[in-house]
Amino acid sequence: MKEINLLKDYPVSKRPIEERGEQITEKERSIARKFDKEYFDGDRLTGYGGYQYHPKFWTETVKNFCSFYNLSNSSKILDIGCAKGFMMYDLSLLLPDAEIKGIDISAYAKKNSKIEMKEDIILGNANNLPFEDDYFDLVIAINTLHNLPIIDCKQAFREVSRVSKKNAFVMNDAWRDEKGKESMLKWNLTALTYMSCKDWEALFKEVEYKGDYYWFFAE
Repeated sequence: MKEINLLKDYPVSKRPIEERGEQITEKERSIARKFDKEYFDGDRLTGYGGYQYHPKFWTETVKNFCSFYNLSNSSKILDIGCAKGFMMYDLSLLLPDAEIKGIDISAYAKKNSKIEMKEDIILGNANNLPFEDDYFDLVIAINTLHNLPIIDCKQAFREVSRVSKKNAFVMNDAWRDEKGKESMLKWNLTALTYMSCKDWEALFKEVEYKGDYYWFFAE
């Protein structure tokens, strides 16, 4: 179990936190949490403002995952909250013979996913993964499990552990101090379970999650 930033090479633009905090209301959050067209390809206030594939986003990051976890063409990998399958696709370019699966709650995302990955994307919820015990060499959940209510979030962590042979990596909304908390409250759009790093680590112990992790900070 290790805190490690495997997304250190993922491009990040400056976040207009104050402006966003003034504009976002519960109406926008309610729309975003449907994870439909408005979230992926609608207005920026309700989501990505257009979620399209570009190699600059995941190319270097998937290399970090492959190196850190010693992934190979015989590996089995699961991406929870895979959206349109962009990370899956870039993993497949590095590991063309690996078994790469994705699961997402959004029918819209699957319908509009990378055509190469569409058949490997399953519609479903992270709190009830349709896979056998100890099946995957690596389970990844980036900015996904925090979108569930606390009870379902805890169950999703248990599911991650159940379907993983050993390795897992999760990333969730968090903060280290009051300033970070204030920023997160202004920035958060979809998360239903978000807390300080220390509280997340306490949750890991409670659900006996032993995988690796890092945080999304709204800073």
